Amino acid sequence: MSHHFLLIIHLLAATVWVGGHLYLSIGILPTVLRDRNASRLLRFEKSYEPIGMTALVLLVITGLWMTLQFGISWHQWLSFSSPVERITSAKILLLFLTVLLAVSAQTRVIPRLKQNPAKLPEMGLHIVAVTVIGIAMLVLGSFVRYGGI
Repeated sequence: MSHHFLLIIHLLAATVWVGGHLYLSIGILPTVLRDRNASRLLRFEKSYEPIGMTALVLLVITGLWMTLQFGISWHQWLSFSSPVERITSAKILLLFLTVLLAVSAQTRVIPRLKQNPAKLPEMGLHIVAVTVIGIAMLVLGSFVRYGGI
């Protein structure tokens, strides 16, 4: 598959993933925390999850595929040995952190939000962390055009 086509899919998926989390962090979270009511947050999560998770899967697939097209085999991942490989390694580590935060949110925090509004600040930290990670991954990816970091 053409690298340019993969990049377009990757960028569209990043738009959905990062844009959704920015909207959640800036548009929804402040009101939810102020009102101490998780219902709006849970409605957003339920409606965004199918498209957000699809975007994340597409990001992983296209990102790894493009990495292979750059000649970086999976044996080199996390070796930080070349400029583009440093970006790949950093993005893989940030992806693992995102997955850990998602598992924590899905298994520990979200199930308790309806009954316990005291979990809202913890959920807010998860949301902001995933948003910042998404932005960091976007910025790192932009450096590939310049040969890496």
